[in-house]
Amino acid sequence: MGFEPTRAEHNGLAVHRLNHSATSSRNNTGVCSAFFYIKNTDATRRMGIWRILLAAALVASVYTIPVSQEVREVYPNGEDENPILNKGSNINLFEGDIFIPEGRNALIDKRYRWKFPIPYILGDDLDLNAKGCVHHAFEMYRLKSCVDFKPYEGEQTYIKFEKKGGCFSSVGDQQNGQILSLGAGCDHKAIVEHELLHALGFYHEQSRTDRDDYVDIWLDQVTDGLQHNFNKYNDDFITDQNTPYDYESVMHYRPFSFNKNESIPTITTKIPEFYYVIGQYRDFSELDTRRLNRMYNCSGPLTLLDQCSFEFANICGMIQSSTDDADWIHTQSIAGHEDHTLLGQCRDAGYYMYFSTNTGKDQESALLESRTLYPKRSFQCLQFFYKMTGSLQDRLVVWVKMDDGTGTVRKMKKIHTFTGVSDSAWKIAHVPLEVDMKFRYAFQGVRGNTSSSAGGLFLDDISLSEMRCPNAVWTISNFSRIMETANRGDAMDSPIFYSPEGYAYGVRVIPLSEFTDYNGNYTALYFFIASGINDVAMKWPAVNRQATLIVMDQDPDIKLRMSTARSLTTDFTIENGKYLWDNPSKVGTYDPSCGCYKSQVRGWRNFVKHFDLRRRSYLKNDDLIIFIDFEDISSLIKTEVPVKPAE
Repeated sequence: MGFEPTRAEHNGLAVHRLNHSATSSRNNTGVCSAFFYIKNTDATRRMGIWRILLAAALVASVYTIPVSQEVREVYPNGEDENPILNKGSNINLFEGDIFIPEGRNALIDKRYRWKFPIPYILGDDLDLNAKGCVHHAFEMYRLKSCVDFKPYEGEQTYIKFEKKGGCFSSVGDQQNGQILSLGAGCDHKAIVEHELLHALGFYHEQSRTDRDDYVDIWLDQVTDGLQHNFNKYNDDFITDQNTPYDYESVMHYRPFSFNKNESIPTITTKIPEFYYVIGQYRDFSELDTRRLNRMYNCSGPLTLLDQCSFEFANICGMIQSSTDDADWIHTQSIAGHEDHTLLGQCRDAGYYMYFSTNTGKDQESALLESRTLYPKRSFQCLQFFYKMTGSLQDRLVVWVKMDDGTGTVRKMKKIHTFTGVSDSAWKIAHVPLEVDMKFRYAFQGVRGNTSSSAGGLFLDDISLSEMRCPNAVWTISNFSRIMETANRGDAMDSPIFYSPEGYAYGVRVIPLSEFTDYNGNYTALYFFIASGINDVAMKWPAVNRQATLIVMDQDPDIKLRMSTARSLTTDFTIENGKYLWDNPSKVGTYDPSCGCYKSQVRGWRNFVKHFDLRRRSYLKNDDLIIFIDFEDISSLIKTEVPVKPAE
């Protein structure tokens, strides 16, 4: 018995899950899928044998020949663990990462607010990976607020990203151009978000006037001379935008910030449960985005076109035709048929859309259409959760209905078709759209074989954003059980995916990382390239490509998700006389589980802590969902432009 992906998601069109009853290890691309390698605890470990960890429902253990378990850290010395403290920096900084130009300070005064879009320059001294992370952060601002950015074109005020001695920024618009530094360890989406919030006018959360009601600051444990980093300010200097204290803010210090004794914190929380929450580097919190939108009077996000969790009877303005053969039904969760939003955990709540395929006639269908939408970009990503419990011949078809040139939205275009599967669990799907005119998106349910159907089609938690879909998605089921039973350092590899260019790659997950700290245990994620069917046409070494790994927060509201992301960029590093990112067939290690060669595996031992995985919606339905991109960013190598002299 082995694992076989029933469908691998490539270029955003399908979904990858694990089929525990499969006997083959081939996916539908003809490339071997991954095995789950977990060390055995008996005598077989001494024999160098590894066993495949099965899901909690299975009792059999399957053994396979081991592959190399060696991994390398992107930051072996931990430079990324708390970079905003900028220890050892020779820059005169305040509160760790705030740069105050002489004679200037950003007050509550609206003169220090930016006008959008904000001009920016990416200095060529920036690491290429940091440049890519800046663009990732820009996209998060656009998705969750009205804040926008544009390349510098001679404006008087702008932000220039440079690589100085650490991560830091001025607070507010300094009105004559300013530096935002991204040094070693700062090439991280959440760190860029943090520094940009400073630039937009925000101080650290624990600087609030009322902070002593929520946290204790132990100044006797602060390194001598650094006590000023814990100043608090009057409400005539900074504003909290009439929001509660936010332990989860991306602007909050960690407990051991500026401490002189490595085992004693400088900040503790009045409510003990939040001790492990403060100081997160995942994404904006809900209150971070609320404050940002209030400060800048945002009416809505720039790139979120639509989303719906079907919790209300108006089903988000979606419509159905009276001429269809059947209807999608707004359905409440019941035991055995739970929604995805709430998983049936709330009484009198939890709805989804359902199309029955076990009644009526074969090939009858129903079309569920969105309201009319008006895109600003020419590309979109439709993300949704679905499950199919009927016949294998059932179909879920995604359409767009566009302006036909007369102003009427009626020109139909089929985008993608999902067919019935034997696995009836909720799955995530991504469908790329490319529409540059007003349109509707639609879901068509089609009955395949009513005599063999015992259910139907389920839809929930839809979002449509003007962003790129992830290149690949790996869903790992029963991850809580995997975390509980894995031995420290045991690894599991993804199937082999292909980038849009044609490079083969994969992800290694270590459910129980070798790394621990005051938060407890972590799950580690690593990236590798692999030999593949396109290698003869690929350019080697594969440099200036950015790999981005994202562990998805499955909150139904895309604006509230705090997905955690890390990126690395391939380069001309040479080890043992060989390019690290050369063709794996030349420099890699053969792995029989995929029948391919794999490169050195690089990533982050501290990718996500178990505390967060269990607390938020990362493991909804006990699925860990990982998004992966591997894209060419060589266009960002030369980005610096000269600054126009002040007149």
